[in-house]
Amino acid sequence: MPTMTQQPPQNLLAIKINEEERAQPNGGDPNFISVEKFNFFYGSTHALHDIEFTIPEKQVTALIGPSGCGKTTLLRSINRMNDLIDGIHHTGDIKVKTQSIYDPHLEVISLRKRIGMVFQKSNPFPKSIYENVIYSLRVAGQNNKSFLDETVEKSLKGAAIWDEVKDRLDESALGLSGGQMQRLCIARAIANRPEILLMDEPCSALDPVATGKIEDLIRELHSEYTIVIVTHNMQQAARISDYTAFFYLGRLVEYNTTVKIFTNPNQKQTEDYVTGRFG
Repeated sequence: MPTMTQQPPQNLLAIKINEEERAQPNGGDPNFISVEKFNFFYGSTHALHDIEFTIPEKQVTALIGPSGCGKTTLLRSINRMNDLIDGIHHTGDIKVKTQSIYDPHLEVISLRKRIGMVFQKSNPFPKSIYENVIYSLRVAGQNNKSFLDETVEKSLKGAAIWDEVKDRLDESALGLSGGQMQRLCIARAIANRPEILLMDEPCSALDPVATGKIEDLIRELHSEYTIVIVTHNMQQAARISDYTAFFYLGRLVEYNTTVKIFTNPNQKQTEDYVTGRFG
């Protein structure tokens, strides 16, 4: 194992004070999501090269690396969002609870119900706060008002925004602040009670106060959901994640507990990235 020549910044070490507590197993499946020799192509462009690792259940896993390294491509592959792009193809496999997401008998719509997604830019619909939360349930034909009311309250509470909007559920979601919109989008994503929550730079457009609320929310949600988050923010990855995968030029350089990645990585390239020497 290479010897580190420089210690990471002290602020990264300080926020890992509870590393032993966070490293405790939660009884979940350590191989809940399995990425197996996964290669991804945009036409002739080889975006991901032989990616292979497993993501544990009910933990927060951060995907980090410089722009264009493939982390968002992998994230969007987990619920097959990339299928919407012309000219793509892949080799290898991704499995959730041992079932291939590319199983020809698996409906993509049912897969996406199990795997919610929150995007970089909040994207509330031009509807009321109430209708935003239950949109997918409406599309599925659910019209039982008591069930919908219960889902709205539970989802908004789960997204830590209920107290802020409970008296304005019939108002347009477009009147919310940026941070509130993003938490509303999280509420919408968890309304279907998914098993997995994917987040693509969910705080990149938010101010520090709103970012803090989203980070607190992520730490609360991981007791119920398996969360995979793409972030460029090293401090954020260190604060909120249990495991971290570092990508560079479409390859997985290193994957380990977040504590290990940020304090004593195995690869010099990982050390250089998390200490700010490049990227």
